[in-house]
Amino acid sequence: MIALLLILVPLVSGLVTFCIKREEQVRTWSLLSAIITFIIAILGVAVYSTPDSWTFKAQWMGLLNSSFSLGGDGMGIMLCMLTALSYPVIFLSTWTTAYKKINNFFGLMLLAQAGMMGVFLAMDALLFYFFWELALIPVYFICSQWGGEKRIAVTFKFFIYTFIGSLLMLVGILYISSKTAGNSFDITAFYNTGLAPKEQGWLFWLFFVAFAVKMPVFPFHTWQPDTYQQAPIAGTMVLSALMVKMGVMGLLRWLLPVLPVASYSWGDTVSTMAVTGIVYASLIALRQNDMKRLVAYSSIAHIGLMCLAVFAEDKSALQGTLIQMFSHGINILGMWMIVAVIERKFGTTKMSDLGGIAQKAPALAFFFVIIAFANIALPLTNAFIGEFMMFNGILSSGVTQYGIPLMATAGLGIILGAVYTLNMGRRVFFGNTNALTEKGTDITFHEKAVLAIIVGAILIIGVYPQPLLHSFDQISQSILKHSDVLYLLKKH
Repeated sequence: MIALLLILVPLVSGLVTFCIKREEQVRTWSLLSAIITFIIAILGVAVYSTPDSWTFKAQWMGLLNSSFSLGGDGMGIMLCMLTALSYPVIFLSTWTTAYKKINNFFGLMLLAQAGMMGVFLAMDALLFYFFWELALIPVYFICSQWGGEKRIAVTFKFFIYTFIGSLLMLVGILYISSKTAGNSFDITAFYNTGLAPKEQGWLFWLFFVAFAVKMPVFPFHTWQPDTYQQAPIAGTMVLSALMVKMGVMGLLRWLLPVLPVASYSWGDTVSTMAVTGIVYASLIALRQNDMKRLVAYSSIAHIGLMCLAVFAEDKSALQGTLIQMFSHGINILGMWMIVAVIERKFGTTKMSDLGGIAQKAPALAFFFVIIAFANIALPLTNAFIGEFMMFNGILSSGVTQYGIPLMATAGLGIILGAVYTLNMGRRVFFGNTNALTEKGTDITFHEKAVLAIIVGAILIIGVYPQPLLHSFDQISQSILKHSDVLYLLKKH
């Protein structure tokens, strides 16, 4: 029942929001919905050990042998918690941002939340595809209606990329379903299909392209920097903190376990693409003058490392990926909040126009420094745990003979990440003020409170990650069990 409520509350609230006309009521109603969803997620974590607390199954498309099947494992629950936590933070951090037709904006935001919750909880392939598309449509309208000057062309490109990927995945889903006992879409049936290696080979790319576009992974990333720059800041937060996790989760739940032989066969190819993306995005980030584009390319590099760790197919790498999914969501939210505050106060995100902000906004500078340290995975921050485990898993991977060169090349991304992140801090926050920043003021109390939540999560997870690691132990073992490649190759 918990799983159903996590979808229904934002779904119903979003539909009701379209009918509310007064701005204050729209904001209050949307924030109340986000808080209620967060409370439900917390209650769900509290009763996780109770049998069937996260399970819901009902008749849906009987003619197609597809059911409305929801369930929560360690990964799905973590992503639902991240989504539930992020929405109040997003609404509070953009509380004073003006929107035309504000009821439509917040209604679409809540519908996107419902779609993402469904993606993280769906245990039926057709239902998974339904929510995958449901999450895309509201974000498309958010970006196209409330974005920047180039929003139409940029959003069209984003939609085409993701829509083509989704159609490819649908073809793969239908084909695999036809090979299951009883033409089922149930996730267990998909895991037990036992497809031949040749079939898995071409099916792999149907699924991988869809997930790679959403993450995004090089060379399917070209829609991302422009979209992040042109989207309204709340939409960018949803895209970067939450929607990219749909792609990573797709790899872990629907690709490796369903197509294990192909995942092994194409693993080195994908790993090379991921490493290329890490270095490429990091080098491009070094050359950026706009903070939005810098943070966008930074996200590509971080997601590339997660993709590399997934295809290492090692327990340490998988657990590191899972904890990094949560940590990256928290950290990137913090970075976008800093960018949003600066843009609102000074009307620009160009680093060449800024400088010396720490003198006028010391609290903002304090929060930025901690979030920046997390972004470069400094010890005692949340990202350090995930990155350490991912690198450890990549090095000890048993499915690739290129573990050391892959790890060494990916390590360049860590070094370059420190360079461009600290350089951004130096140019924006330190040094002398100029005519634009001289009249700056510090952040408000509610902005401090929201950033304090982000920083608190960074430090708590960084110091004591054990609860998260414990919750990911079972799902990591399950993924590895279904993708035991050496056994499956002998079988075939």
